[in-house]
Amino acid sequence: MGDIRIGVYVCHCGSNIAGVVDVKRVVEEIKKMKNVVVVRDYFYMCSDPGQDLIKKDIKEYDLNKVVVAACSPRMHEPTFRNTLKAAGLNPYLLEMANIREQDSWVTEDKEEATKKAISLVKIAVLRASLLEELYEKEVSVTKRALVIGGGIAGIQAALDIADAGYEVYLVEKEPSIGGHMAQLEKTFPTLDCAACILTPKMVEVTQNKNIKLLTYCEVEEVSGFVGNFKVKIRQKARGVNPDLCTGCGSCAIICPIYAPNEFDKGLSYRKAIYRPFPQAVPNVFTISFKECVLCGLCEWNCENFAINLYEEDKIFEIDVGAIVIATGYEEFDPRLKPEFGYGKYKEVLTGLEFERILNASGPTFGEIKVNGKVPKSIVFIHCVGSRDEQVGNPYCSRVCCMYIAKQAHLVKERLPDCKITVFYIDVRAFGKAFEEFYTRVKNEGIIYRRGSPSEIYKKGDKLIVRSEDTLLGEIIEEEADLVVLGTGLVPRKETLELAKKLKLSLSADNFLLEAHPKLRPVDSNIEGIYLCGCCQGPKDIPDSVAQAKGAASSVIALFNKGKVTIEPIQAFVREDYCSGCHICEGLCPYSALEFDSEKRVMRVNEALCRGCGVCPSACPSGAIVMRHYADEQIEIQVGGLLWEE
Repeated sequence: MGDIRIGVYVCHCGSNIAGVVDVKRVVEEIKKMKNVVVVRDYFYMCSDPGQDLIKKDIKEYDLNKVVVAACSPRMHEPTFRNTLKAAGLNPYLLEMANIREQDSWVTEDKEEATKKAISLVKIAVLRASLLEELYEKEVSVTKRALVIGGGIAGIQAALDIADAGYEVYLVEKEPSIGGHMAQLEKTFPTLDCAACILTPKMVEVTQNKNIKLLTYCEVEEVSGFVGNFKVKIRQKARGVNPDLCTGCGSCAIICPIYAPNEFDKGLSYRKAIYRPFPQAVPNVFTISFKECVLCGLCEWNCENFAINLYEEDKIFEIDVGAIVIATGYEEFDPRLKPEFGYGKYKEVLTGLEFERILNASGPTFGEIKVNGKVPKSIVFIHCVGSRDEQVGNPYCSRVCCMYIAKQAHLVKERLPDCKITVFYIDVRAFGKAFEEFYTRVKNEGIIYRRGSPSEIYKKGDKLIVRSEDTLLGEIIEEEADLVVLGTGLVPRKETLELAKKLKLSLSADNFLLEAHPKLRPVDSNIEGIYLCGCCQGPKDIPDSVAQAKGAASSVIALFNKGKVTIEPIQAFVREDYCSGCHICEGLCPYSALEFDSEKRVMRVNEALCRGCGVCPSACPSGAIVMRHYADEQIEIQVGGLLWEE
């Protein structure tokens, strides 16, 4: 390759680095190193002037390697790679030394921070001397998307992608799309009818020629890579042909079997053949074979011959270029907080159960009744299953404060004489018009008491809520005919299973982890797979819709490019060393290793390899090597540190 000519650039990052590290001293020390042609420091290397400085030096000093000492490579490595590319240098001849997160941010000792910065930059220079040119590859993109989850987030993402002219498969595991929003009475803070704003969106899905709606389906398996995913989908046996069913309901009328209604949270009953709710899309009945006794009455009664009692599940495969995950949330199970008596007392309900009671199409048709009686006093309790280390949910669920305020308002509107008490820890009215709505509710005569209840027990026909009022500093006991628990949001079990299938990362709270919390909030750790709605973390309807639009925009941008670039930092097999032991094959999380039966060696599928490094670390013969992270590149860094000591 000729002479090695390295340029080193040390960033001040304002005072983030320079406030602790003596940058000038770092520059002077690095100037003494072999192969270093130029060393500069600048206030912000990532700025346009900072990048222009690097470009100018590459041409003026004929640099063929560049070291940038700044922040985490995760933050700005793509930025500086593009800088090298713009100057005509291979972008993989860049090495970054992290002297912010790994140095200046973790100490206040300026002397030690400076010494460490010098060491980090020195070993970066040593490694840079061994870097080799790597070249990206392009593959074509299948311009068809898969959206998993038919709640409001999934619906919005599917509509936006379809409206851009691309085909979309919308997969929903339930018989109808709509998700949890379909179960709500009104939405805060505007008090819009949930069904009134959701139903047109649901109908729009069926009318959009670019959307293929797959309800009562689940994703079984996903393989492939960005732009070229292969997805196996299980079509569960519905027992009813959607193309023949007219939704007349005669089958449900004649069905003799009753079962708890999941849509009403078990507060009412449905038949074994049922439609989840009146506005269901598609407007098709479904047989729950768990309860069905195969009596044949529905089949005999159906004039359109739409019913097949012996239908079986079907599995089919689709090809897509991008996937959007919108699998939503589950309501926290209050049985994990036995002190509240949920499941023991019928008068203790979750927030979503009470939402169904308030709903005009719910079990009581919107009339507030419990055990056949109109309650004269209701207690709401905040943060049940949220901000609670004991149940492993330290996070705030974001919606509970406001849905309790909404429900309290609706109760006051329908039962003006009902005494309403709300126990809260803090009220988090963070969104647009939330604070005004909260103030309005308080002014309606609803009592807010600061304190977290410790116990609910029964005394006669009344519930007693025992709590400390932390403002008054005293223990109080509040009588109630009904207690509503402000249950928080937790990840769905199905989402966790899907994460395993797709190799997606999870955050500490078990929601799906975004690639970067600020700069890439809708990207997952797998390129071509995007997140939106409550699968990524608790959020309200407007935020879910906004994130869905962001995910859809990412998909559209990918499809508009038509091709996707595959990063060359990957494993490769030195065939002379490979013994064909297959150890690496079973460990690869991306199924990127294939056995060549003719040569009896392993091969790497470059389209699938993500450069995770598992296979070279496991290879007993050292046959697998990581491009850009070769053994000699790591060894020279370790040797540099040992030589210093």
